[in-house]
Amino acid sequence: MRKLIILSGLSLWLGSTQAQDPHFSQFFSSPLTLNPAFTGKFFGTYRVAGNYRNQWPTINNAFTTATASADFHIMQNRIASNDTWGVGFMGFNDNSANGAINFNYASISTAYHKGLDEDGLHQLGAGFQVTYANMLINTTNLTFEDQLTSSGFTGVSSEIFNGASLKSNYIDVNAGILYNGSTTERNNFYFGISMYHINRPKQSFTGAQYVLNPRTTFHGGAYFPLGHSSTLHLSAMQVLQGSTSETLVGGAIQLNATPDAPKTTSFYFGSWVRLNDAIIPYLGLEFDDFRISATYDYNSSPLKTASQNRGGIEISLIYIYRPSTDRPVNCPKF
Repeated sequence: MRKLIILSGLSLWLGSTQAQDPHFSQFFSSPLTLNPAFTGKFFGTYRVAGNYRNQWPTINNAFTTATASADFHIMQNRIASNDTWGVGFMGFNDNSANGAINFNYASISTAYHKGLDEDGLHQLGAGFQVTYANMLINTTNLTFEDQLTSSGFTGVSSEIFNGASLKSNYIDVNAGILYNGSTTERNNFYFGISMYHINRPKQSFTGAQYVLNPRTTFHGGAYFPLGHSSTLHLSAMQVLQGSTSETLVGGAIQLNATPDAPKTTSFYFGSWVRLNDAIIPYLGLEFDDFRISATYDYNSSPLKTASQNRGGIEISLIYIYRPSTDRPVNCPKF
């Protein structure tokens, strides 16, 4: 009976933890987790990106998330000059409950962007992504209420699992569309819609199955000049998944220290807001083919008592190899 109660409680907890996917405050710096249609949507030969997030560190390292991705163009000499075709790969790790629950993802994606005018200033793209997902629960790192005694934690509940690990894996299908356009070399605007878990994959634990709700994301942004050496970047995102939702809006100002150089050095500062949750100051530095950015979630929701206002730190790094021989690709800045 005790085992049945514990397994039932664990099953309910697992179901609740899957209400919303892992996410990044710098959604614009994690293109392949935002929309598969961003695959190959950059000016250069190839792009490598990495992201790290530690959310609610004061609550026993509740969530730590990291990604690494690479995408590149293909068939450039065999398709129309105003079209772009990209292929990408991504690895994604998400830990929760101080490492007791571990998700690992491996994805491959492709996207084709069709030019809507002769110069390629306006493009409409569609992307497709397939992901293999694996979940591992290390039961030796789990603690339960009945383990807490006057002398500390006992092993009453954890001994029931005999040190076993619970595993689940599935195949995930994701897709998205993206429109982007420009009227001059110094502005850009874009809008996209993506859906993840289209096939509603099932996770199986302790004899029960849990259907993963589709995640729909509406996102958009723009940048335009404020002067000869400054640019304003704006972006927003709305995420819907099951009964949960998330809205981020904000922007940053780019100050270009070398506006006339082929590869400029720029500083970024700004802020985003996750409505009813956090204020997210942003700092960034761009030089040569690199861009590194950092944000810090200042928690403003009722959870701030437990989190001590510390929502989480996030760091992103993007490298785009851009030789001078590459043809220009009209694309969002982020």
